[in-house]
Amino acid sequence: MFAVSAVRFDADDPLNGLELGERPEPEVPEGWTTVTVKAASLNHHDLWSLRGVGLRTEQLPMILGCDAAGVDEDGNEVIVHAVIGDPDRGGGDETLDPKRSLLSERHPGTFAEKVAVPRRNLVPKPKELSFEEAACLPTAWLTAYRMLFDKSGLQPGSTILVQGAGGGVATALIALGAAAGYRVWATSRSEAKRKRALELGADAVFESGARLPERVDGVMETVGQATWAHSVKSLRPGGRIVTCGATTGQQPGAELNRVFFTQLSVVGSTMGTRDQLVRLARFLAVTGTRPPIDRVLPLSEARQGLAAMAAGDLFGKIVLTV
Repeated sequence: MFAVSAVRFDADDPLNGLELGERPEPEVPEGWTTVTVKAASLNHHDLWSLRGVGLRTEQLPMILGCDAAGVDEDGNEVIVHAVIGDPDRGGGDETLDPKRSLLSERHPGTFAEKVAVPRRNLVPKPKELSFEEAACLPTAWLTAYRMLFDKSGLQPGSTILVQGAGGGVATALIALGAAAGYRVWATSRSEAKRKRALELGADAVFESGARLPERVDGVMETVGQATWAHSVKSLRPGGRIVTCGATTGQQPGAELNRVFFTQLSVVGSTMGTRDQLVRLARFLAVTGTRPPIDRVLPLSEARQGLAAMAAGDLFGKIVLTV
């Protein structure tokens, strides 16, 4: 089958390790099944894999991709939950399983004509969503859903700041927050991306690092080092940062004096559960909220999509169709 794989690591030029071509069809362990992929979406995780983060040389070649929507062996339209884990080992939450992984870490990923997954990882695709839209949900949108509705502790009407409008998680946070009645502010270095954030539902937009009119109840952090100090300074006393990533670096100044003096909370969040993915898909079907898709490319043009992501030349999700 045709697939997109990492065949070597290159920390400086991740696309140097990319290979497109034929790969064996996936092995199907007991309790697993296969999905014929119709659409898959790109994530920064794919670039990190090409840099050698989370993979070992002996695992190569590894088919990339966490997210997919397609058709199962019985002809049902499904979304693939990307977290491979045991809820029992995580106290009912597979993301807390110490041995959990994502597709394309220990098991071949979704950038292929077929992918093998545990049967419990299949989620019915609502008829209201296209395959392209559904393929955006399992990583970025599920991460945003959990950050906003689970980890933030904030109710609709609260003011949230989304750092770095443009990426998949950030755009999901803006769209979900607006649909659920939060007051959403967003930042970006790009005037064009700030404008798109307003179109997506943000109530106000600001240049990265700008002084805000007032302090916010919560900050949704995906950027890391470049925005951390601004995030801490932007919170009201008792406010909360929810962080799910650090695309610009993981070693910011801790700002500990401000954290303890104003009694701030810093909460980490990673992915989400299968049940949360079910609820996310239902939320989109009911509200009419849809993932902004930057571009749709055939699987054979995955290199172009990954190059755009590496350059930050996107707003929303890049989707590959099979």
